[in-house]
Amino acid sequence: MAAMTLVEDICPVPDIRRTDMDAAVESARAAVGLPVGARVVAAMSGGVDSTVVAALLHKAGYDVVGVTLQLYDHGAALKKKGACCAGQDIHDARLAAEMIGIPHYVLDYESRFKDAVIDQFADSYLKGQTPVPCIRCNQTVKFRDLLDVARDLGAEAMATGHYVRRAAVGNRSQMRKAIDHSRDQSYFLFATTQDQLDYLRFPLADLEKPQVRGVAAELGLKIAAKPDSQDICFVPSGDYRTLIDRLRPQGREAGEIVHMDGRVLGTHAGITDYTIGQRRGLNVAVGEPLFVVKLEPETRRVIVGPREALLTASLTLEETNWLGDEATIREAAEAGLPVLARVRSTRQPSPARLTLVDGDVRIVFDEGEEGVAPGQACALYDPADPDRVLGGGFIRDTTAVAV
Repeated sequence: MAAMTLVEDICPVPDIRRTDMDAAVESARAAVGLPVGARVVAAMSGGVDSTVVAALLHKAGYDVVGVTLQLYDHGAALKKKGACCAGQDIHDARLAAEMIGIPHYVLDYESRFKDAVIDQFADSYLKGQTPVPCIRCNQTVKFRDLLDVARDLGAEAMATGHYVRRAAVGNRSQMRKAIDHSRDQSYFLFATTQDQLDYLRFPLADLEKPQVRGVAAELGLKIAAKPDSQDICFVPSGDYRTLIDRLRPQGREAGEIVHMDGRVLGTHAGITDYTIGQRRGLNVAVGEPLFVVKLEPETRRVIVGPREALLTASLTLEETNWLGDEATIREAAEAGLPVLARVRSTRQPSPARLTLVDGDVRIVFDEGEEGVAPGQACALYDPADPDRVLGGGFIRDTTAVAV
């Protein structure tokens, strides 16, 4: 790969050789696995990844239709770099589709997005949970509603710019990590059902991000150096607590900050200011570092304690999804299946096993796992094949290691 250049002085973009472009096209064609000429809907967010997917599929000979979702009020995000699915991004997607030479549709999904993602996000904080809105968005609006649109358009598949791999094994599809593990998004896609996975395609599975930007530049796409979307897309200011206060003002009820030994250490102005594992902003001092170890929304109490109190022995899953070889996740839990459990996108998976306790699917860690918070996701991988995603669920509750 040749030297790096700059486009619009934003992100570094490598020059690529003709052979690299040909390989990217062949990789996209292999990922789709359909005859040339088949109709494929490309979900275009306005970012470099989804735009390159649409361009590669068109270059590979598919009948590509671009679809972009407007998900929230784009006024505040109109010129913010790093947002998606609003304002400038919709404009970028439209221009890219025109340049590529494919039809393009913008669908107003603001109401669905508010109900399925934004309201759920605010309610989770009110319950003392730590939500992951990107997973909810993929689970509902993108991989449920948008797939229906793709089918209505007569497409044989829908392609996205996610860095994850779909592998056909027998009559089933497996989800696997992308070749670029630093970009892998499998944690955010654990809730993808078998039926959805059979229909989806991920043409960037074998490419690294610099290659994607290089392909975009070679194709003359103006978004080649556009920054990636960051943080929570519908909170362009980054201040999610202001959004929660506006949507759920009852979260601003004062309460006590209590040490896990029972001592009342101070007060707080609202439970939505806190998340499990938080250390900064407690405004209490007892001579040792303190962390938020539990939130009690019913009593409005914030429970704090030493770092070792954050160690979790097990957790209960709800809203589970299963992509493993067993018929259901309950069957796998009854068998005590070993798994690798990933409780945060930035955390490496940890050895654990599935169990069934009083009808609930539980994850029991081989060693204590730190900072596990209700409301977050737990993605499961195969210990014998760590790139394979087995499914997962949302964390309902946790059991601490005895301190």
